[in-house]
Amino acid sequence: MKERKFDKDSFKEKLEAVGQFPMLYMFKFIVPSGKEDEVGALFPTHEVILKPSSGGKYVSTTVQMMVESADRVIEIYEQASSIEGVISL
Repeated sequence: MKERKFDKDSFKEKLEAVGQFPMLYMFKFIVPSGKEDEVGALFPTHEVILKPSSGGKYVSTTVQMMVESADRVIEIYEQASSIEGVISL
């Protein structure tokens, strides 16, 4: 499977085109079971909604957070990418 390269500048442009910052942004990740606490640690003061997959191997995580800039959104996604097995949506 070919890994897609992350185009930070393109993503930033898309974020800024969606609305005006600060804005409420929804982060969504799929993580292997047992790794959900690592994603939760990225959002220490926010509610992390967890939904296990039907097979139990993965957990969907969703967090809504007020972000001040597109750069902050990108920063969080970059931090999440260091968690083994995480899929950012």
